[in-house]
Amino acid sequence: MKKLEALGKFVANGIAGIAVTLALAGSHAGAQKLPTATAPGAYLAVGGTYGEFQAQYPQRLLGGAGVYADLNLRRNFGVEGEVRWLRQNEIAPSNETTYLVGPRFELHRGRYSPFAKVLIGGGHLVFPDFNGYATGYGNYTVLAFGGGLDINLTEKIKLRAFDFEYQDWPYFYIPGLTQQAITPYGVSAGLSYRVLHTGGWRKHRYK
Repeated sequence: MKKLEALGKFVANGIAGIAVTLALAGSHAGAQKLPTATAPGAYLAVGGTYGEFQAQYPQRLLGGAGVYADLNLRRNFGVEGEVRWLRQNEIAPSNETTYLVGPRFELHRGRYSPFAKVLIGGGHLVFPDFNGYATGYGNYTVLAFGGGLDINLTEKIKLRAFDFEYQDWPYFYIPGLTQQAITPYGVSAGLSYRVLHTGGWRKHRYK
């Protein structure tokens, strides 16, 4: 658990550091309409989601909230960090928490920004025994591959229409079980708010 807490602090500190850099690098642009077919400069957006994932131990559909931060460093390339808590529909109890960070690539077509991402981090799993009672927990390495679609609603607010994610827990192991790995997958949606940017919006024509 301490390793996961350290990872969470590392992600948070990284986001904070880049946020300070962005704040020093540029100034806030005045409120304007959305660009026709181009993207802002570097920016930081933070948001929240709700998602449902098909857990594989136990075999169950788990739901829960998440938070994420997008750090767009260049026009199409950035970094995403996310934390997800799957607590709904748990068994007595069984739940998953993941802390992930990694590169993200996005395209810009007017208001629409399809994206793909590759994340790595840690997962914390509370698991039940065969009688349905919680017996312990484990901390595991998690790889995640995903993609989705963001839609600009205003200059600052973005809808995450959907975000599909496929996870690989390659070192999952519980003594006494033959299952040596799990691959949860799921979909989430939410909203984000752009809190910092370097003024790239000023460089474009607006409707």
